[in-house]
Amino acid sequence: MATDYEKLYSAKSIVEKLNIPNKYMRRIMTNLSKNNFIVSIQGRDGGYKFMKSPDNIYLAEIIDSVDGIDKYMGCVLGFNECTPESSCAMHKSWTDTKEKLYNTLSKTSLANLIKDTINKF
Repeated sequence: MATDYEKLYSAKSIVEKLNIPNKYMRRIMTNLSKNNFIVSIQGRDGGYKFMKSPDNIYLAEIIDSVDGIDKYMGCVLGFNECTPESSCAMHKSWTDTKEKLYNTLSKTSLANLIKDTINKF
């Protein structure tokens, strides 16, 4: 979708292209629509398209919209309470890693991914 972001894509075409279950795709698209990344057009000739340019959509925003970014920023071992005062064995290593991960996701736009993919071929 990001390679031709003004084009309307049918649910069927997305499911087939990504080889994912229809129910899963619709859940993702609903979340993306609620967060104003895409617009959903109903009806026989309906589908999905981006509301803004891939230059202005960042991976961290997408992840936050679909799964919640906090899911990836918490304790790597899954503890509810993991602070510098009460930390797990991986806390210090994971803190540095998750900061780098978040910075990368926050600075990488869909347009960056498109350029990287096109440059490979």
